[in-house]
Formats: sequence, structure tokens, C-alpha cells
Amino acid sequence: MTVINKKPNNPIENLTPEDVEQIGIELDAIRQDVLDSRGEKDAAYIRRVVGVQRKLELGSRAVLLVSILPPAWVLGTAGLSVAKILENMEIGHNVMHGQWDWMRDPKIHSTTWEWDNASTAEAWKHSHNEVHHTYTNIVGKDNDLGYGIMRVDEDQKWHPMYLAQPLWNFLNACFFEYGIAAYDLELGKNLRIPKEKRSEVFKRNTKSTLAKIRKQASKDYVVNPLLALPTGSLLPTLAANVTANLVRNLWTHSVIMCGHFPEGVETFERKSIDPNETRGDWYVRQMLGSANISGSKGMHLMTGNLSHQIEHHLFPDLPSSRYAEVAPRVKAIFARYDLNYHEASLPAQVYSAWHKVVRLSLPNGFLATTTVKNAPEQAKLLWAMSTKGSKVRRAAQARLQQQARKLEVAKAA
Repeated sequence: MTVINKKPNNPIENLTPEDVEQIGIELDAIRQDVLDSRGEKDAAYIRRVVGVQRKLELGSRAVLLVSILPPAWVLGTAGLSVAKILENMEIGHNVMHGQWDWMRDPKIHSTTWEWDNASTAEAWKHSHNEVHHTYTNIVGKDNDLGYGIMRVDEDQKWHPMYLAQPLWNFLNACFFEYGIAAYDLELGKNLRIPKEKRSEVFKRNTKSTLAKIRKQASKDYVVNPLLALPTGSLLPTLAANVTANLVRNLWTHSVIMCGHFPEGVETFERKSIDPNETRGDWYVRQMLGSANISGSKGMHLMTGNLSHQIEHHLFPDLPSSRYAEVAPRVKAIFARYDLNYHEASLPAQVYSAWHKVVRLSLPNGFLATTTVKNAPEQAKLLWAMSTKGSKVRRAAQARLQQQARKLEVAKAA
């Protein structure tokens, strides 16, 4: 086993090398079953989603032409927000993963799709598909983990600047598409390099990204508002586009945080990963470094099925609509090898992720650390403390304190 975890309650301590390779074999079999059964039903699904999204966007923009009327503004803004979320999450993200390339449809192909986002498709595919999905949750290699601006693990040295981490995270959520564009460019690293020494690749990518941002901004903040000028709806339409982009950014950020950042999701040190990592090792790292969101079919659709983040990280090139189908089989493997299938409701996962952001902004020990085994329960308890009546809140607080005491005893031992 090449994935080494030295933290308390090591989630892989009971796995033998043979177990790890068997996990890889079983997951490969699940993947092959889906590959062999892809067909017209899957193709019809993605074409239907694309069709609905386009009609919803066009209809919402048409309604916004008379958005000086409050009901029209509310309806158009809500519709445009949903359309942008669908385009980014269930369509753009998954199309650019190559999930639908097998259809050989140039309109829904990873090489031709350009999404409604500040980041270019090519830059995103490199940073996300090639880097993030290869080096998932390896601190210092996977900049998708904390986007290079946050402390994401207790073993990272604490600095006073991390006290502002919750604020950075909130601002990043509000302007998420631009944060992703900066991350795709590795902007922080490249800006530290003297201008004359920056690579031609970075200069070319920066030029493409700025052109993309101008195009997106022109569409949302110039062209569509001007089309509404004859009805006196220029400013309401402009406000609607700003609101829709904000809603899309906040939603996308929340979904991604829930998939990678809740308490109990594992991170890994560079030195703990063998350069000759096996397929089984890679699978186990994806299993430990991802978390799911429970919910309805509608919620899964709006997350781009990233509510099945565990299944997505195991099988990033399978049709997203099939994740719910394979999830029970994946969950059974987790249970068989006594691994934690990290799943909770959206409110609980959001609360847990933000709890971790705040906890790691402080020196170690200021807030109770969570173990892999108690993470889903602690997320629920934290949520109960913030939303329920006083009796339930006191019971949840007592349970959390009990967990903290047990953890301290375990550390001391």
C-alpha cells in the first residue's frame, strides 16, 4: 500500500496490499459494466438536458427584456440562474471530462465545448482533468484543494495570515468563476516570476483567458442589457445578470466544497505517494479524498451529479447520469473493506466544510479535530447546534464534547 496516512484513526490501517489491488479490480469491473452498457438512453439524456438548458436560458433572457416589471425580473433572474448552473455543472463540466465523447457528436464533445465561464475550456481541462484528478488531495500538488490560498490540513504550518481564510473563502465563493480562471493560470506562482522570465505558455493562456472574460462580460453586462433598453429595462437586466452569476458562483463553490473539504475527508502528503502508484492505490485515494451529498434527483441534477463526488472521482469519464446507479455497488465495497463512505445532506456538508475552513484558520487545537469515522455524525451535530431547539442543541453540544475528549485520549495514547 503506497498511500500512507499517519493521522489518528488511520482509515487504511487494516488494508493489505492485496486488499488494495482487489478494490481496484472490483472498481474496474463496475466501470467496464457501464462502458459496455452505454447507449441511446444515455445519449437521449444529455441531449434532453442540453435542450432544456438552452430553452430555459433563451426564455429567461426574453422575459428579462421587460424586467422593469418586478414579476418578470424575479422569473427571469431565477430562470437564468438555473440555466447557468445547469450549463456549468451537468453539461459543461461533464462534457469537458469526455463523458459523452463516445457519442461522436461534435456538438457535445470535449474538444469542441466552450462553457459559460471566465476560464477557457482548454485551461480548465488541464488544471482539472489532468492535474486535480491525477493528484487528488495531495497537498502541494493538487491546487484544487484550497486553490492554493488556504490552509487545508493540520500538518501545514500555521501563519497569522490564515486568520483571514474564512473571508478569502467567502470572496472566492462570490467571484468563483474568476478564482477558477486565476487558478487555471497558476496566477499566483507566475506573478512572482519577473515579467521577462514568464513562459510563453502562460502569456498565451493569459491572453486567451482575458479574451474569454471580455466575451462573457460583454454578453451579460453589455449586449443583453442594451437589448432591454427600449423597454426601460437596461438596469434591471444588468442587475439580473449580476445576480444570476453570483447565484451560480455561490452554488458551484458550495458543491465543490462539499465534495472535497468537509471534516473527515482525507488529504495526503507528497512524500506519502509512491511515484509508481498502482491503479488500486489511486482508487483508494479517490475513495478517501471525496464526499457525497445525499438528496433528490433534482438536487443531483443541479450539482451536475457531483453530489456523487466519490463516484465521479472514481469514474470521471463515465456519464454523470449513471453515478446514482453505480453508487450502491461502490458503497458496498466501502463497507466490505471497512472504509468510510462520506455522505451527508447538503446543509450538513456545507456546515462541515465551513467548520473546517474556520478551524484550520486557527492554530491547531482551538477547535476540536474530527476523525474520519465521526465526520458525518459531527457534521450533523454541528448543523443541529445551529438550527434546532435548545434541548437538541444542548444534546448535540454534549455529544461533540464527548467526541473531543475521546480524541484527546486517543492522541495521548
